[in-house]
Amino acid sequence: MKRKHRRLLFVGLGMAALGIAAALILLAFDDNLVFFFSPTEMQAREFSPDQRLRIGGLVEEGSVVRDGDGLTVRFNITDTANVVAVTYSGVLPDLFDEGQGVVAEGHMLGGTFEAAEILAKHDENYMPREVADALKESGQWQGDEADK
Repeated sequence: MKRKHRRLLFVGLGMAALGIAAALILLAFDDNLVFFFSPTEMQAREFSPDQRLRIGGLVEEGSVVRDGDGLTVRFNITDTANVVAVTYSGVLPDLFDEGQGVVAEGHMLGGTFEAAEILAKHDENYMPREVADALKESGQWQGDEADK
């Protein structure tokens, strides 16, 4: 085999290896990708039960109901326009409360969002932009005066 052919073979194998590595990275990235939605966006779309999602908004006042086992909690998340029912089994964060911002990660099953993780937010500074914009539009925004 001539030197030129050997060099072309190594370049070709190198390019194939880079292509395979890029494909594997993209496949791994796709499996771990989690999309964020507001309750309004959740109402407008259909989701497969195996699709991992994040939903954010405010915990609706008067919607928190604890089951008898002490760990299962049902509540509603709202962006003041629409509401999504959420079920969560586990220990809630200390900052979780009615009227507070929350982000839930899990799956949409039969019209109810089954949360695997709950992240409570202590103020609007850490709220996702989409939820903050929806709250500003509805007049429910309670951000600091610097935002106005």
